[in-house]
Amino acid sequence: MTFLPIVTPWVFWPLAVLLLAAAAYLLFKGRSAARWRYALLVVLVLVAGARPGLVGASAPVATTDLNVFFVVDTTPSSSAEDYNGKDPRLEGIKADINALATELAGARFSLITFDSNAKVVLPLTTDATALQTLTQVLTPKSSYASQGSSISVAAPLLADRLAASQKAHPTRPRLVFYLGDGEQTASKAPEPFAKGTDLIDGGAVLGYGTTDGGKMRDYTFSADTPGSYILDKSADYAPATSRIDEKALNTIAQQLKLPYVHRGAPENIGAALSDSAPKTAAQSAEPGEQAGAGRWEVYWLFALAAFGIVVWEAVLLSVAYRQLQRPRKEKP
Repeated sequence: MTFLPIVTPWVFWPLAVLLLAAAAYLLFKGRSAARWRYALLVVLVLVAGARPGLVGASAPVATTDLNVFFVVDTTPSSSAEDYNGKDPRLEGIKADINALATELAGARFSLITFDSNAKVVLPLTTDATALQTLTQVLTPKSSYASQGSSISVAAPLLADRLAASQKAHPTRPRLVFYLGDGEQTASKAPEPFAKGTDLIDGGAVLGYGTTDGGKMRDYTFSADTPGSYILDKSADYAPATSRIDEKALNTIAQQLKLPYVHRGAPENIGAALSDSAPKTAAQSAEPGEQAGAGRWEVYWLFALAAFGIVVWEAVLLSVAYRQLQRPRKEKP
């Protein structure tokens, strides 16, 4: 059992000793029923004020204690226009990153992007403005420079970043959000996410795109003004179509031990966040809450018993008062 007094310990414990000494002195002077009730009330109030608790409950964690990793698909298929109708998938990804950052305000964020290769765009930082700025300027990789991409090319880099985070901050939970369409264009099958998955405490795999697919614009010459549609040489140079592969995304989710959530429109990110079922609560803790994390609070039992004694005493005083108010019968 642990104790977390309602006031500073160096104030609470001396005060508790004085009150207990006063109750003991009254009992020493005379052990009436009223004085026993007073002594019991003092003990119950002091125990409740000491906030006893049992270790073992689930621990709430402030978002300021979270390390959040965004793993973002920036392959040419991220420009496919089938998000929320005809918007590029990357626009949905950007919106969701910003929404998640807002929900997890105060956390440390890292941004990892992948196409043919993976790279850390933003190391872990509490600078949400930097995250927003770098997210805003994300663009799909040029189709001319692309040589095929693997949906798991970021796995080794993510594992390294998770290990570094665990080493630097072993008590700080790590959340991973993988955002992509699951389309594998590399000739080899994707390598599994295996290393470092035991260091992931929560998050989700978020999927973008539709089974009908969407046409992709080329971003070779301008990040702000995309060019013409990417053409499919195997289909008489008709606009190429990219389709979501939810089977592949579900496989990644299983490997990362995270839930899969499809994101087809800019709906409230809260649903995706709750579906992510992080092992650590994504909420802000009030001052002092973290100190009581992982405890079953039992102070209320003693407070309830003290309240019962107060009610009992009030009833006895009320009865005594009524008896005093009754007119005395004169003896004949």
